[in-house]
Amino acid sequence: MRTQVGIIGAGPAGLLLSHLLHRRGIESIVIENRSRGYIEARVRAGVMEHWVAELVDEIGMGERMRREGLVHEGIEISFSGGRRRIDLKALTGGKSIMVYGQQEFVKDFVAARLAAGTPIRFEAGSVSVHDLGGGSPAIRFTDSDGALRQIECDFIAGCDGFHGICRPAIPDLAIFERSYPFAWLGILAEAAPSSDELIYSSHDNGFALHSMRSPELTRLYLQVAPDEDIAEWPDDRIWEELQTRLTQDGGWRLNEGKVLQKGITPMRSFVCETMRHGRLFLAGDAAHIVPPTGAKGMNLAAADVLVLSRALVAYYESGETALLDAYPAACLGRIWKAQRFSWWMTSMLHVFPDQDEFLRRIQRAEIDFVTGHEAGARALAENYVGLPFDA
Repeated sequence: MRTQVGIIGAGPAGLLLSHLLHRRGIESIVIENRSRGYIEARVRAGVMEHWVAELVDEIGMGERMRREGLVHEGIEISFSGGRRRIDLKALTGGKSIMVYGQQEFVKDFVAARLAAGTPIRFEAGSVSVHDLGGGSPAIRFTDSDGALRQIECDFIAGCDGFHGICRPAIPDLAIFERSYPFAWLGILAEAAPSSDELIYSSHDNGFALHSMRSPELTRLYLQVAPDEDIAEWPDDRIWEELQTRLTQDGGWRLNEGKVLQKGITPMRSFVCETMRHGRLFLAGDAAHIVPPTGAKGMNLAAADVLVLSRALVAYYESGETALLDAYPAACLGRIWKAQRFSWWMTSMLHVFPDQDEFLRRIQRAEIDFVTGHEAGARALAENYVGLPFDA
């Protein structure tokens, strides 16, 4: 097979990149090692920054998002027995966030890509990349029927996530990382959201988060130990701890319902500054991971592929390679700002092992400043809705 851009990974990054390229007449083939059913059911991030939701509208993919997604103009932070609201819209000149499940985003873009005739090779096995430094790199894999296939292309986009094969194919990686001494136990519950907006809670028992995926589904998280055994958390215990951590003011309670999914997610910060090797470009989780506290993962992936798509368009329209050469630097400034914000939110809201009362009081003072003073609230709000995207 032959195409212009071979894309490894049919997550939000890979699908969005393929769509952006298609709109400018650039061909691509998408390779995915999971089934279509799996990627369309996998529940992940759900918060879109303001500019990402606008981009989805701009490229003609926003109809269902606008119909079924939830626009949030603020978030709430719970601490010391009460809650305070951060008015995102008022503090950022009218910007908001869009809550729309990643799995719904993936469904929309898979359907659009297939309708446009873009090949998506699901259930690809033994994927490998070759000849990255030459003029015609290749992707090899076994198809769902077991046949060995090869795609020759001009460029390869590694959108295959943190555990993918593209990053390990790059020699001499420059990596920066940090693991946090806690994890998130997350559930998807068949219960109407208990609040119109997200609630971040700092509690002596640990952090908790109330989020949602639709008017009928709630997404909730608890801070737990990184080696926590999910078997030690039956549904009743989860609900009891969520009620304790989120209902600090005593006058409000969570809606409870059937737990549809639950799992434990480790917390890490990771940046691979080697985002390009020859004709291979990394994007999304293949290049960086942020703690989920700041809701930046999917948004950073969108930023990467928007920058990469512009660079590829310039190459195919004029032969210009300057934007391709500048791709890592163009992305990393935004990546590190998102890392800083996610680290800050995580450090402010979580209980650390062996944390003394001094640090706990510093955290409370920080939350009090952020929620009680316009300067602090504005800094949080501007980062949360998404920093301006430089052209």
